[in-house]
Amino acid sequence: MTSVPFINPMSIEGQRILKKNIDLDSIFEYNQDLVDTLTHIGEGILDDETKSPNSYGKLVLKRIEWYFREKNDPKFKISDYSYFFNEAIDKFDLVAFHLSSQAIAFRYNLNSRETKLFLESQQRIIEERLSRISNEIVENLINKILNELLSDSTYLNWKDILPLIRSKKILLKDLLLFNGEIILDEDEFEEKYHDRMDDWPYRRIKRAFNELVGYKTKELILTQLIIENTEEYLKNIKEKLQRIQIHPSIEKLSEEIAGLLDKLNKKYSKFYGESGIFSGEGEMTALSKDAFPPCANNIIEGVKSGNRNDAIVLFLTSFISYCRLNPQVFRGDVSTKISDFDPDLRITTDEILPIIYEAAKNAVPPLFEDQPQEKINIVSKLGFGMYDEIKLENEGQTKWYTPMSCDKIKLHLTNLCKPDKVCRKIGNPLSYYSYKRWLLKNKR
Repeated sequence: MTSVPFINPMSIEGQRILKKNIDLDSIFEYNQDLVDTLTHIGEGILDDETKSPNSYGKLVLKRIEWYFREKNDPKFKISDYSYFFNEAIDKFDLVAFHLSSQAIAFRYNLNSRETKLFLESQQRIIEERLSRISNEIVENLINKILNELLSDSTYLNWKDILPLIRSKKILLKDLLLFNGEIILDEDEFEEKYHDRMDDWPYRRIKRAFNELVGYKTKELILTQLIIENTEEYLKNIKEKLQRIQIHPSIEKLSEEIAGLLDKLNKKYSKFYGESGIFSGEGEMTALSKDAFPPCANNIIEGVKSGNRNDAIVLFLTSFISYCRLNPQVFRGDVSTKISDFDPDLRITTDEILPIIYEAAKNAVPPLFEDQPQEKINIVSKLGFGMYDEIKLENEGQTKWYTPMSCDKIKLHLTNLCKPDKVCRKIGNPLSYYSYKRWLLKNKR
């Protein structure tokens, strides 16, 4: 029987296992027990020692590497990381999860791209593990975990799973609701609807419940609840770190994670090039995220309501598009349009818009969820009229806006303006980008 902590590392049983096995002073030390377990599993690692983590610290990094590569690497093979889905690793992976949580909460903001990546990876690992368990076992396991997750709640309201509904992973019409309560338990189903099933045999009641609810719906809800608890866990860690000093090993682990993500971004990112890419004045090059000013990076990581629209639509849209296509625009008075630099609009659709839409998704709340019309405004600011998407035949109906100056950002987006030492020499974010890129090139 698959253990509960293998799916929900914050379970009561998981907390007991964690206390017995975690030792912060030794997370980077060679762990013979872990190596023996992985060797016994023998999946995807025996042909190359670099694929086999030999310490808790390296297991944490492999966890992150697995999900990042799955998302971005066309040559990714899940078999290289199949040990993550073998229950023999449950004790080690449980510790790795909690170490990751502490390191992520220490280093990154709760709305940052890196934190979202961690949460997505946890969701993905739950989904993959559940998919590898037989239907007979997984249904009992899901019921057991849900009972523990909901033990302190009188009931689960449909509003409690709004992220699933908004993402359309679950439709309201697919839920069995009773006065707003989601029915997930067979006994509760019989209790709520007993007046309609007085003369039904038990088999018919069970069959009706399985058809109306089914374990797949419960699996989605279970996963969502675990991720919500993980978010709360990160928040609690963040709050505790304001009162206590972080353990040196966790601080070191956070640096290792940051280094790994930087390396993976440079190798596999679809949008960003290597730091310091530069090929001559005014020429188009892949975006160098390391050369972005702090305000731009803050917007991409996620802005809160009140700043979302101006930050993403007015500033970031123009900044990213000019950085990628025409970073030297202020050196001449010639009026330009995007197709002068991107004739088939492939760069705009494949590289520029995804970054803008990523910032919109990372906003709190996500920009397009309550203001979908802002997609039209983004298209408009790129010079393609008031439409949902960019089309060459619409270009010129509106103006391709240039980015705000630093003075305007200080005035209109005050809380996003957190100057660094380069900012003091610069008056415009585009100038910052060109200058910082030049600095990185010469440093390299």
